[in-house]
Amino acid sequence: MSKLIKFIDLFAGIGGMRIGMESALNDLNINHKCVFSSEINKNASYTYKLNFKEYPKGDIYNFSKDIPKFDFLLGGFPCQPFSYAGKKKGFGDTRGTLFFEIEKIISKHKPKGFILENVRGIISHDKGRTVNTIIKKLSKLGYKVEYKICNSANYNLPQNRVRVFFIGILGKKIKSNIISDFGPSDTYDLGDNNKQLNLFGNNKKFKPLKSILENKPSKKYDCSKDFIKKLDNHLSNRSLLHGIRLIDYRGGNSIHSWELGIKGKCTKEEIDFMNQLISNRRKKIYGEDKDGKMLTKKQIKTFYKKNNLDKILNSLLKKGYIKKEDNKYNPNCGNMSFEVFKFLDPDKISTTLTASDTNRLGVFYKNRIRRITPREAAKIQGFPNNFILNPNDNIAYSQLGNAVSVPVVRYIVADIFKNNNL
Repeated sequence: MSKLIKFIDLFAGIGGMRIGMESALNDLNINHKCVFSSEINKNASYTYKLNFKEYPKGDIYNFSKDIPKFDFLLGGFPCQPFSYAGKKKGFGDTRGTLFFEIEKIISKHKPKGFILENVRGIISHDKGRTVNTIIKKLSKLGYKVEYKICNSANYNLPQNRVRVFFIGILGKKIKSNIISDFGPSDTYDLGDNNKQLNLFGNNKKFKPLKSILENKPSKKYDCSKDFIKKLDNHLSNRSLLHGIRLIDYRGGNSIHSWELGIKGKCTKEEIDFMNQLISNRRKKIYGEDKDGKMLTKKQIKTFYKKNNLDKILNSLLKKGYIKKEDNKYNPNCGNMSFEVFKFLDPDKISTTLTASDTNRLGVFYKNRIRRITPREAAKIQGFPNNFILNPNDNIAYSQLGNAVSVPVVRYIVADIFKNNNL
């Protein structure tokens, strides 16, 4: 190794971008050193220290003056709205946002390049003006800037996770082999050949979830006996759990609390009524609320034709499956009461991991009905096996749901350094 690349890790989380950066530079035989890291969340900082033997600085507002000279910047910055001073300017004022701190740091140190990561929604945020603001602000600092849309499933990971990466290089046009691609849907059946036709017309092979599932995880991740019994009573075959959601305010491939008897066992007629209520309350004839309308008894009678409506309503009110306000009825949704909100299909790819829901993703695998483990969540995100997880499972789930997919960053860094002589 000869040249030394000094980089900083902002909004570092548990260090996913740093691992991707260091792995890529190791592959390229480029000497490197992280000279500064910053993370405001104490739990994330603790996990970061477990793995990198250093505790990140806190709020970047307070520590930007402590940043030493560096060559490359990494940052998964929060998406915040920018204000607009007038139509003629065409872009906004970023002051007061965390992106403004990135601007100041880049302006002061003029690194060779940067990678900034954000959620896919930033592309359409504020009708596209946010993306334009970011690019124009960074371009004014002397950087050629592009953004790439990357799905983790295209980088040998069993997860449908779309993220946007802003790439900047100082003073010269970016050379890159990365093609923006929203990738597959998490509901896509990979089939026997494990392939899907992507939007560029190429057959890509995707990695199924079962490739990372553990054969004998701890029994503490098994669902409760009561919950499993309720599922078995409802389903004719456990394999029907693959890809199913447990949710009260949607229909489709879902299981509802009244079908399982979460708040009390329901009769066949009560289940039939609840399913009709769910499917009809979203119709435009009852109002414009896309999340569903509260319906009067008169409105309910337009689709529920049996003469036992009063009996059904009273029974469901008593059990707590519906609520009544101003003589209108609505499902009393309790989705957080489910131990699992979605069962993943081992033969497909996972839905996007999130900070709030990763601890309630389930799987039916090796004849066990269970939640995915934190280590499996780490593998879905591409963290190496030697990465030390937070000892608190719920914290670990949240951190992994909020992390970047390591192989995506690794690929992007390698692409930038190989093609742009950095």
